[in-house]
Amino acid sequence: MPDASGLAPRPAPAVQTPRARDRLWPFPAPVWGALGLALLLGLWEAVPRLGLVPIMLLPPPSYIPAAFWRDVTSGEWQRAIFASLGHYTMGLAIGSIGGIVLGVAAGASARTDAALAYVVRILRPIPGLAWVPFAIIWFGVSTSAATFIVAVGVFWINFFAALSAVQAVDRDLVEVADAFGHGSFFGRLFKVILPAASPAILGGLRTGLGQAWMAVVAAELFGVPGLGQRMMQASSLLAIELVVVYMLTMAALYGGIDWVFVKLRDRLLRWKP
Repeated sequence: MPDASGLAPRPAPAVQTPRARDRLWPFPAPVWGALGLALLLGLWEAVPRLGLVPIMLLPPPSYIPAAFWRDVTSGEWQRAIFASLGHYTMGLAIGSIGGIVLGVAAGASARTDAALAYVVRILRPIPGLAWVPFAIIWFGVSTSAATFIVAVGVFWINFFAALSAVQAVDRDLVEVADAFGHGSFFGRLFKVILPAASPAILGGLRTGLGQAWMAVVAAELFGVPGLGQRMMQASSLLAIELVVVYMLTMAALYGGIDWVFVKLRDRLLRWKP
């Protein structure tokens, strides 16, 4: 019927239901992801082939398998991976454990937090690369120097993740722990604070997994054996396809490590509803 203005009301716009959207997009998400990747590779292949960018500066993806195979058969690829994984795991373990322990301590104790406040304000803004000269002076161009740079790179991520997670724990839970006889510091810590803060702490640890790879490359660019050193050697020879090989290698290593970590995290947190 017409309204007060004498005009017939406009029909309400049709609302697309999820089922209607599925009819418009009939393929599952992985298919669209594969199409996007194929489009990227096709564009990458076309740009140097058409002469828009010199092949020497941007080798097409079809050049990558041959470069990868040459480095594998020479053994350089395996040696670089093992060297970088050593720096990565040691630096990640030292930086993560140190950051989590100190962050939990500062979050659980107001005195510790106050004592560290100015130290954190001074040291936190210093980027990881600024520590490279000290690492070389203290440890030389060695595995220890690379491990130190990686540890510094992940320390602050884990420190602030643990600090924020502990400070965000519901105080009511702490009072419940006191009521049930867990009023001591360690009783509250292990019965309430750590279980409640563990999801956020593990989130910070996961972020550190990626940050550690960036620190590894930065540490190895100065001559420490590993993936970063191989990338520098290849770039100095304008072997850009080999640089891409090592970039993809790091992406694959991070993807595998992250996948394993997510599986372990889900098992550790299976008690959560």
